Amino acid sequence: MADHAQQDIVGIDPAAVTRWFGNLGIDVAGRLSFDRIGLGQSNLTYLVRDENSRRWVLRRPPLGHLLASAHDVAREARIMAALADTDVPAPRILGVAQDPAISDVPLVLMEFIDGQVVDTMEIAESLTPQRRREIAMSLPRTLAKIHAVDLDNVGLSDLASHKPYAARQLKRWSGQWEQTKTRELPELDDLTRRLVAAVPEQTEISLVHGDFHLRNVIVSHENGEVIGALDWELSTLGDPLADMGSMLAYWPEPGEDTGGDFPVSTLDGFPDRAEIARIYLDETGRDPQALKFWHTLGLWKVSIIAEGVMRRAMDTPENKAAAGTPTVERIDALVRKAREIADAAGI
Repeated sequence: MADHAQQDIVGIDPAAVTRWFGNLGIDVAGRLSFDRIGLGQSNLTYLVRDENSRRWVLRRPPLGHLLASAHDVAREARIMAALADTDVPAPRILGVAQDPAISDVPLVLMEFIDGQVVDTMEIAESLTPQRRREIAMSLPRTLAKIHAVDLDNVGLSDLASHKPYAARQLKRWSGQWEQTKTRELPELDDLTRRLVAAVPEQTEISLVHGDFHLRNVIVSHENGEVIGALDWELSTLGDPLADMGSMLAYWPEPGEDTGGDFPVSTLDGFPDRAEIARIYLDETGRDPQALKFWHTLGLWKVSIIAEGVMRRAMDTPENKAAAGTPTVERIDALVRKAREIADAAGI
């Protein structure tokens, strides 16, 4: 098994990584084996095992040519390392290699957290309704812990700009829309104008995960609690409600057609958006009206991202993700839902 894994591993030099383990003071029994894990379309993640079945997780940027700021695994490791003594459940960072003798790209080694990742409908369907509910309840509570991190204390106050986050997001993603749209969509343009006009005042700056949803956490086999928040590569500083808004954007309810290939929250046992939002707002005391803005912006942003994925798949068919390509129908449904929420919130 180990020999086979050594042969076909892409993007890793097993001998160099084994030497690096030694430099870090990690004892390894026999040879290391490497297996790609996760659905990652971006950074590559490997499960590393030794012959005594000890496990670690290794991350590296994607293969091929990279933009300077894209897929910065060392920055991601800095954020996760800073969280080590906080209440945030994140894997411990064991080492960061930025040495050409080990790898031509940075490598990050972290602890393996033994839990469950609910990243397919099949896994979600195998859970009891009670376990689904426990997992869902833990998500907003975990976000509240992320947003409670004292940035000065953990050394992250210089992680990103302190300028108002909503304006940054609106500028960035409307620019993205102009570059990647496959068609004119007046409903989306109208929504952009309405969001720009309705930006709530930003009263605080917190750590923002940037991509917090069910597929990016590890939950306990025992009680469904989140025991590891993963994928910090889009993390920044900004308005904490942005994370909650985008989590709600990924949380379709039964009868809604915005969930794409992973409408997991429509399964029996998962609470509705109002209950998830209430847990977070009760825990944090933040503004429910501002959350409606961020929920609308979350759907707006998901629809722009989906259009970009659809455009890339049209331009270069080999870019089609295994998870399936978004459709015009789904993107239109996301925009419709965003407008519905905006209307109800008076945006």
